Amino acid sequence: MKSRMLSVFLSSVLVLSVLTIVEVRAQQGSSKSAPAPSNWKAVDDALGRMGQDQPDGTHKFSMPRSDLKVTLDGVELKPGFALGSWAAFQKMGNQTEVMGDLVLTEAEIAPVMQKLSDSGIEITGLHNHLIRTTPPVMYMHIGGHGDASHLATAIHDALSLTKTPASSPAGNPNADLGFDTKQIDNAVGHAGKNNNGVYQFSVPRSEKITENGMPVPNSMGIATALNFQPTGTGKAAITGDFVLTAKEVNPVIKALRQNGIAVTALHSHMLEEQPRLFFMHFWANDDATKLAQGLRAALDQTNSAKEK
Repeated sequence: MKSRMLSVFLSSVLVLSVLTIVEVRAQQGSSKSAPAPSNWKAVDDALGRMGQDQPDGTHKFSMPRSDLKVTLDGVELKPGFALGSWAAFQKMGNQTEVMGDLVLTEAEIAPVMQKLSDSGIEITGLHNHLIRTTPPVMYMHIGGHGDASHLATAIHDALSLTKTPASSPAGNPNADLGFDTKQIDNAVGHAGKNNNGVYQFSVPRSEKITENGMPVPNSMGIATALNFQPTGTGKAAITGDFVLTAKEVNPVIKALRQNGIAVTALHSHMLEEQPRLFFMHFWANDDATKLAQGLRAALDQTNSAKEK
């Protein structure tokens, strides 16, 4: 009798032990598949605005220059079309990396550059994206790593030397575009998104991009950006930038020019990325579907990801 009771007792202990192990492993598996949400409150506070968590793990701030009235060939450029400053933060162990692009007037360049340099933020590019704009605007690409709050404070202090608005207007995904977005999607081969009356595409590259041995997420500016701004009667102005390797540069120039799309700038945005990337900006104002087909011809010359 005692032997039987001991056997039942040991069996119960064994079952409980197995259940405990299963529960612990289930919890461990759950924690791996569902990471805790990131905490960027200190960065939001330092920048004085709210960023948005991105699917690839960065925390990104969009800072459109809605204070500027910029025209090109008679078209008034919407802030989200070609005047969008941004900064994206990514955690790297105990430190944080930031990349961004600041839209500046000519008078703002020197004081902003001085403030950023004094704060340890690197300037990785300074150039135009478009030509013939009135007034002229320039684009300052930045990068840095270190304490997240320090980086955010440095960018905040630099922005305070500009007239960049403190907050962005609320998004309107239903703003009228005046052209058939399904036709545009089919022509480009990707799905676009309506952002306050600007139809936008973000097309990532197929290969992984690294800098200093660390992967660079797409939201840190390494996806090809294609923007359509309606200009009436089914037409649209287009701009953005193609993200290219060296061997793709001239085939893309040829494809764009053959389709009536002007190349307005070619340059780097980063300093030590691998593979080496070049960024090609463009402009046209014509039938939206026709231009979408031209952009697709250029995309086909690149190692861009295909729509799933």
